Amino acid sequence: MSSTSSYNPARKRQLGAEKRTEPLPTVHPKPSDRKITFSRVAIVLTVLFWVIYVVTTIIRQFLVLGTQDFRFTMEAIGYLVVVTFLTFSALMYLVARQGALVRFKKHVRVPRAELDRHFAANQPSITVLVPSYAEEPEVVKMTLLSAALQEFPSMRVVLLLDDNPHPTDPAVADRLNATRALADDISRMLAEPRSRFTDALLRFELNDTDTFVAPHTAVELAGEYAWAAEWLYAQADAHAIDDHVDLFFADQVLRGLADELALVGQAVEAALEDGAALTSERVAQLYRRLAWTFDADLAVFERKQWASLSHEANKAMNLNAYIGLMGGTYRVEETPDGPILTPVSSRRPGDIEIPDSDFLLTLDADSILLREYCLRLTYFLQQPDNARVAVTQTPYSSFRGAGTRIERLAGATTDIQHILHQGMSYYGATFWVGANAVIRKRALEDIVETEFVGGFEVRRYIQDRTVIEDTESSVDLGTHGWTLVNYPERLSYSATPPDFGSLIVQRRRWANGGLLILPKLWRQVRERKRRGDLVSRTELMLRVNYMASIAWASFGLILLLAYPYDGRLLSPVVLLAALPYFIAMASDLRYAGYKATDVLRIYGFNLILLPVNLAGVLKSIQQSLTGKKIPFVRTPKVKNRTASPLLYVITPFLIVAFSVFTLWRDVNAQNWGNAAFALFNATLAVWAIISYIGIGNSIVDIWLGLTRPLYVEKNRTRAADTPAPAADVLDWRSVLYHGHAGGDLPRVEATHRITESVETDVTSDTLSDTERQAA
Repeated sequence: MSSTSSYNPARKRQLGAEKRTEPLPTVHPKPSDRKITFSRVAIVLTVLFWVIYVVTTIIRQFLVLGTQDFRFTMEAIGYLVVVTFLTFSALMYLVARQGALVRFKKHVRVPRAELDRHFAANQPSITVLVPSYAEEPEVVKMTLLSAALQEFPSMRVVLLLDDNPHPTDPAVADRLNATRALADDISRMLAEPRSRFTDALLRFELNDTDTFVAPHTAVELAGEYAWAAEWLYAQADAHAIDDHVDLFFADQVLRGLADELALVGQAVEAALEDGAALTSERVAQLYRRLAWTFDADLAVFERKQWASLSHEANKAMNLNAYIGLMGGTYRVEETPDGPILTPVSSRRPGDIEIPDSDFLLTLDADSILLREYCLRLTYFLQQPDNARVAVTQTPYSSFRGAGTRIERLAGATTDIQHILHQGMSYYGATFWVGANAVIRKRALEDIVETEFVGGFEVRRYIQDRTVIEDTESSVDLGTHGWTLVNYPERLSYSATPPDFGSLIVQRRRWANGGLLILPKLWRQVRERKRRGDLVSRTELMLRVNYMASIAWASFGLILLLAYPYDGRLLSPVVLLAALPYFIAMASDLRYAGYKATDVLRIYGFNLILLPVNLAGVLKSIQQSLTGKKIPFVRTPKVKNRTASPLLYVITPFLIVAFSVFTLWRDVNAQNWGNAAFALFNATLAVWAIISYIGIGNSIVDIWLGLTRPLYVEKNRTRAADTPAPAADVLDWRSVLYHGHAGGDLPRVEATHRITESVETDVTSDTLSDTERQAA
């Protein structure tokens, strides 16, 4: 077997970046009974300390110490509301964590032989959809290849390019052309093993007549597995290592699959040495495994090349455009607006056929799948008990070995969320996390909404009303009687933002939309009750916390930071109520391979993200008031640092300044509880600014924010160089296609002039290539 590759990154790594590059185990270690017991005790203590605080501090002030003035009463009510909501969020963390521990304890991995037996008799089809916009071709290639190397009987991998199909910038055009070529490049790369193993399977099936195979047949099988392993090792050695993601891909995808195939070949040889006889059925399964692993069909689809498809700038409509075409045959027709796809009942030469499939796998272009992802998750969906499960996924984990401190800490929060999402499935409160998911196509047909825009049918399987389309679709599926389940293993990984500027874009989008979806949740609850389905209080509380906690946590933290609450409302019991939450998170961080002290770093990290989260919440409120859809902003994925907007750079410094002012004010007023809280916030916020934004980067971003409005982009073409418009002529194609009622006749420039001798019947097939381009 090949050894793990060395890591010599070309990029400069920050001091305090992550050194570990080995990912966590695929199967979660089984927690001890003591750990599960302590988890339950933490839940009880959180509730108990909150009750003690309410009784000994709030109620006591009014019932025991007598009537208070109006100001104190309002402060007491406001403080109690803030503390209650924050304690509720901490409690939901502990509840979800408890569910995760129980699931990890009970999970039993399905043996590989059972998977092979199942798929020998059941061979469903799956289409992998990889939406991409302005991605680096090298990043997309790793994603596509990790999907193409999934063992599956019938797999189609489609890259959904959403870039402008006709860029004017030469660098952008080169990148787009390189991305367009990825499907063909990977197909050529896999051609040799695909042909070899397809032929080997065919030869075995033609010659297979006995119950048990002859020894020489088993030797040939072992040789095929050894060849496959060596081919994968060679690909891993040839893969350029530029950063920790490249290292992960080479070691965990290519070498990981190679190690497993080599081990299978060695097991076959060991069986022969022991005198064991392999059945023909088992050998056939092993040959199919090789053939299926290298037999993916790859394609590229660009919806913006077709005038009949939605061009709305978001990931949901990129997915919807292709899903809406699946299972149909289409004729290409040229129009003045561009080519359109017209459905036809029977295929003719030149028509386009979009194959349908039983399952869909949506996969972000910066995500990577481990081997067996499709096999195990689809096996799960095909079990009789899971007939009403619409979506299953392994909530993605972060790549280890992050080169910046902020990427490391963002990865820590990602790995914590992986645990919580697993726990939410225990209570039936699963949400679809859009980076990767296996979806039952029939479930999407249940929730599709159809409308006609400009005479063309637009189907919305995944709602794009908010920028968190996966969360809204989770609620839609539940309303129609479907469920969602997180598979309790680590089988998918995704990138985390490497700098503060790109993190702002991601977290602001995550904070946007939860409040807008809450009314749909109430409709789902009513519909489920009407059908007689049980809706537990725990499920409902977890769902509400997931969608709205960012809102109340942001406003609550602002009140705690800014308002000088009366010292009589403070109590050490409040800290005791929060203590189980912080201890549990510290334990989870150690479990995920981080430091327990990272819990303090995450607190400071969330302080500097407070304006980002608040901006996302306010955008949701704005959309609810105006009804105007918020634009979908994709997380930048560039090699250089992304500059941060001025507001989000200045606000963390303002938080520090105000905390210091609060500290001074409370010390003078001898309000020691508030003073300690202000000192704590100021210290951690300063640490977060220095560690995760950087003083130098802050100065640069502030300067850019102040000076950028003073500049106007210069036109690329000078007015003197712009040719004068030529005389216009009648654009007869636009007239016949659009009509001219209510406006001036459409015209085209003289450079597109068509001679009078051209046949004017646009329904005929006699137009020349030049005339078609002019149309």
